[in-house]
Parts: sequence; structure tokens; C-alpha cells
Amino acid sequence: MTRRITIVQGHPDPAGQHLLHAMADAYADAATAAGHQMRRIEVAKLEFPLLRTQEDFETGALPPGLEQSREDMRWAEHWVFLFPLWHGTMPALLKGFLEHTFRPGFAMEYRKGGFPKRLLAGRSARIIVTMGMPVLLYRWYFGAYGVRSFERSMLGFAGIKPIRESFYGLSFADEKKRSRWIDEMRDYGRQAC
Repeated sequence: MTRRITIVQGHPDPAGQHLLHAMADAYADAATAAGHQMRRIEVAKLEFPLLRTQEDFETGALPPGLEQSREDMRWAEHWVFLFPLWHGTMPALLKGFLEHTFRPGFAMEYRKGGFPKRLLAGRSARIIVTMGMPVLLYRWYFGAYGVRSFERSMLGFAGIKPIRESFYGLSFADEKKRSRWIDEMRDYGRQAC
């Protein structure tokens, strides 16, 4: 079964020469070769202001530079988010992008006197994170708090499930290990998971 997939490359460096970019390329190439439809968002290349008020979040206009990205996300059945871990969570640029994208009307619909309606049910996601610390330390000591927050308060709140995660610790990674990670991305891309 073919799927519609949107990759959200959340590395804030627009140069595009990081491991995460190679991982996104591997995923996209394998998914396309397997017959899946692909779209890609490079957050570092987008221009948008940060949200500053609740009113802007709830009723403000989406910046014109984000309209196509939001359409690419709405189109997709499966999302792949890639980002480096910075201070325990995603970089601020990616967070700012997601705050704009996940506004009412896209991610949820407010209802008087009740829990918001989840508008993204039926979609799935994979979160791919690189970090400078050992993965076990982030998972067990820190509880993966930055990624858990993203999963629960954005993706899960909007109805997305299942949500899968893949963590990669760069501190002790040699070229052989990085090559295995690229192969793993190809497997995920072929399976659209």
C-alpha cells in the first residue's frame, strides 16, 4: 500500500550538510523507490516570525511563507520529523514552525465546554533525533522529556498515532555506525513507517 509522506527536516542550519540531512535523503529516496509519494519541508529555509500572543495563535493569519508547508503536512498520511537535540528538546526554529502550523483549525478545533476535537486523527509519525549524549542517558535519566512533550502535547493532542521514535547518540558514533543508521532510514522509508 502506498502512502503520502511529508518529511519535516528540522535542523536549523540551512547549509544542509549534517547527518540528519543524509538520513532524510535516505528515507525519501527509499520511500520514493518503493512507490510512496513524498514531500519535504526544510524548516531552515523558511521565513516566518515567532508567535507572541495567544490571540495570534488562535486567530492570527498564517504567515505566507508557511502556507505551502502546512498544505504539505495536511496532504500527508505519515509525517517524519528530524531534528538535533538542543538543550534537551528540539531547536527553537522547529518549535516556532510547529507552533504556527499546529494552530486551531489545523491540529484541533475548539469546542465550547469540552475537549478540543482532534483534527489529525488517522495520521502517523516518526520522530528521528540525533544527540551529543548517549541515548540511554537521555531516555532513562532525563526521561526523553523534550521528545515526550512533543509527542504528547502536539502530535498526540492532535490525534496522531502511532508515533514512533528513533534516537541516535553521536558521541561514540563512527562511520560504520552512521552508515548503519542510513541503512535503517532506508528501511523505514521503504516501509513508510
